[in-house]
Formats: sequence, structure tokens, C-alpha cells
Amino acid sequence: METSFDVIVLGAGPAGLTAGLYLARARVKALVLDTGSAGGQVILSHQIANYPGAPEISGSQLARTMLKQARAFGCTVLTQAQITAMDLASPLKRVEVEGEGTFTAKAVILATGGRSRTLGLESETRLRGKGISYCATCDGDFFTDKEIVAIGGGNSALEESVSLTKYASKVTIIHEFDHFQAQAWAVEEAQRNPKISFLMNQRVLEFQGGENLEAVVSQDKVSGQITRLPAAGAFVFIGYVPNTESLHGAVACNERGEILTNEALATNVPGVFAAGDCRVKRYRQITTAVSDGTIAASSAMEFLR
Repeated sequence: METSFDVIVLGAGPAGLTAGLYLARARVKALVLDTGSAGGQVILSHQIANYPGAPEISGSQLARTMLKQARAFGCTVLTQAQITAMDLASPLKRVEVEGEGTFTAKAVILATGGRSRTLGLESETRLRGKGISYCATCDGDFFTDKEIVAIGGGNSALEESVSLTKYASKVTIIHEFDHFQAQAWAVEEAQRNPKISFLMNQRVLEFQGGENLEAVVSQDKVSGQITRLPAAGAFVFIGYVPNTESLHGAVACNERGEILTNEALATNVPGVFAAGDCRVKRYRQITTAVSDGTIAASSAMEFLR
């Protein structure tokens, strides 16, 4: 295959595929590389109901549609690409892929995405997307009038728990400590909500269920008492990890590893841009990733000119 491109996009999630689509449609020679399959985290969503223009679509369906559209405009997309080395500092960027050779481009868009921090339980992996979620905005509506749990004790956990009370009949917050890490205002807002109750100082042991989640089992860290809490849904809010480990300091990041960008989504390295969940941003949704992809592609085209 061709090895010389105008722009290389690292990541084939919604941000990366959108960038590739916009670049290819503008007759910019674009290559999208992904170490896994196309779609990123979106393929983990059993059903997406809030993506404009595509009601009641699964994450995998949306990913396939985005991939097909990008390729239809002439974007080259290579998945399962094992990147062995890269040089982003030189004017001509270089990305080495095992078994494929070295690809070059004048600009690179980093759209490597991120992942929700997990509890690391086997049952969590098995029931992910079957009652276990990491996004209240994405999945809250599926649990209307049902009892659910939220796991975590930071600002996001408490804010999202309050948000979930718009749908659920009851939200039980399970936290591993006897105090919250969230700011006082977030704690007070959750405590004032009549739909929210608390299980503190708990270690989550297991998620139970067959086809779908049925209960969450936790243990009191002091007394050792086991609690089995029936729940139709469990939302895990214990942090977020950007997929930037492989960059090895090639661009400036904050203390959490999120890529720093300006309004045009340019990094501190000329010709290198970032889009989607790998960069510093407050809201992480499919729609915000798509927006980032559009902006990064437009900025890359301006850089090329």
C-alpha cells in the first residue's frame, strides 16, 4: 500500500474516523491507523439513543457506518496496526507499523481515545454493556424507574448520580472510603437528593447476573459484612485514563496524561493535532469526539496550506 500521505490519523474511533472523512472529502490524502478495530469505545455501547439523526442504533452499527463513509470518500483505514515507533518532531512525521513499513505525512492527528477506569473484576467485563455502564448521559434513560447503583466518590461520581435520578427510581452510591473526594458542593447536592442513598467504606466484590445485571455484592472494609444490593444497572465512575502511554512524551500532556491543545486542537508540536478523549476536555461524548475530529481535520488542512 501507499506509504506517503498528507495526514496520518492515529485512532479510528469517532474522532479519528470523522477527521479521516473530512480530510478525504477535501481531497487530502489521509491514513487512519488503529491498534485495534474501528470504532473505539463506541462499539461497547449496546444501544445509542442520543446520537443526532440515528436513533436506536448500536455502537457497533454506528462504528461500521462511520468506517464505511470514511472509506467511501477515499480515506485509507488500517486496523490492527501494531505501531513500533514514531517521530512526530520532524517536519516530515514518521510512523512505523509492524509488517507494513514506515508511513510518512506532513501532519498527524492524535485521536487515540481513552478508557474508563475499571474495577478489574471478571464479572464487570462479562456484564459490561449488559447493565454495567460508564456514562450516565449515554445510558441513563435505559434505567427509567429502576433501582441502580453508582460506584465512586469524586466530583464526577456525585454529579452523575444526581443526573441519574432524572431516570432511576433510586440511586445507591457505593464508595470505598468513609468520606468523599468530591468538593463540598457536589456532596451536599447528592445528600439533598431524596432518591440517593449511600453505602460507604465498601469494597465491590462482584456483579451478579445472567444475561443482564441483577445485583452488586460489596463488603464493608471494617466489619466485613457482605451486602447484596439488587440493581438493574451499575455505573462505574472511578476515573478516566487517556490512551497516551505510547506517545512517550512526544507532545505536552497534563498530570493525568491528557494531551494539551489550543482552540484549534493544535499541540505544542508543529503539525501535530489532537482530537477526542485523549485530549484535555470536560465532556466526553460521541458528539464531542465528532466535533473534535472536524476541528482537527480543518486545522490540519490549514497547516498544510
